[in-house]
Amino acid sequence: METKQATVETEAAPKKKSYTFVIILAVLVIVGGIWGFSKYTHGQHHEETDDAQIDANISPVIPRISGYVTEIRVKDNQEVKKGDTLIVLDNRDQLIKLEQAKASLAGSEGSLVVANATTNATAASGITYEANISVVDAQIEQAKVNVWRANQDYARYENLIKDHSITQQEFEQATAAKQTAERQLAVLQAQRGAAERQAKAAGKQTKATSVQTSVANANIKARQAEIANAELNLSYTVITAPTDGRVSKVNAQLGQYLQAGQSLFSIISASEPWVVANFKETQLTRMKLGQKVKIHVDAYPDHEFDAKVASFSPATGARFALLPPDNASGNFVKVVQRLPVRIEFENPQDKFISTLRPGMNVFVDVELN
Repeated sequence: METKQATVETEAAPKKKSYTFVIILAVLVIVGGIWGFSKYTHGQHHEETDDAQIDANISPVIPRISGYVTEIRVKDNQEVKKGDTLIVLDNRDQLIKLEQAKASLAGSEGSLVVANATTNATAASGITYEANISVVDAQIEQAKVNVWRANQDYARYENLIKDHSITQQEFEQATAAKQTAERQLAVLQAQRGAAERQAKAAGKQTKATSVQTSVANANIKARQAEIANAELNLSYTVITAPTDGRVSKVNAQLGQYLQAGQSLFSIISASEPWVVANFKETQLTRMKLGQKVKIHVDAYPDHEFDAKVASFSPATGARFALLPPDNASGNFVKVVQRLPVRIEFENPQDKFISTLRPGMNVFVDVELN
């Protein structure tokens, strides 16, 4: 009897285990079905990707002139404001160039004063010569009258001398008066010619000095431009922050010679960051601008950020690669491309936004309308 009872109990035990397995299997199937249905339903109204990172404006700090570093006023990871002094270069060369430019300006201004004085003098001389011509013209007219009167006297005396009505001395006096009047007229005419030539020469000299004045004015403008350039280069010896943000690793040492255009370090902008999500091209069918987005950052998995779709890249990421793929080759393999999508945060007051750093990985969930 005991043997039979043990056999019955042994046979009953497996039946209990079979029911337990069925129940567990059923629960798993139901849970899996519910989970699968929820994922399917979610997938019909959402697009997701974990190929996304935080991005922000990164401004390079680059010296505009060459020089030796005399001061470094910033450290790695330091927060700075726009206009803060970062690095100071040796400015002695620039100060010398500025003084040279100022000296050149003073010389050009002196040349302008001399040119103006010469122009005024030659202009005054020209006026004097013109006045002399007027005086000579009046004297010539008077001399012509004298010549006419002397000729008339000479003609009368010539007739009178023939019949001995006058003495030889009186005739000779009339002849001398006639010759004197003619010579006086010739002298005055020669003086007028000389005055005209002097007036023309003065006019030409006035034009020449006017050109010198224009050249002096041009030189002054050139020297002023040199001063402005020297002052600008002098200001470049103080390298300042182009924007608010946080400094990266400072690649500069005291006494180091920096070349113009050499990249020293970067400043990560303190303005609002954004997300660049790389969606597959097959996910873009129903995505539109302005759609709501939920973002989870790996660094803060328990916090959800609200955002929206801001813009779509004009080309796929592969097109911007250093060596873009050439599908004209014979070994073509179709690969699903990804398109960068810019996503902007909607709540700038979120306390976690200020802690986000470019390059952080995020998970993006776009709600399709």
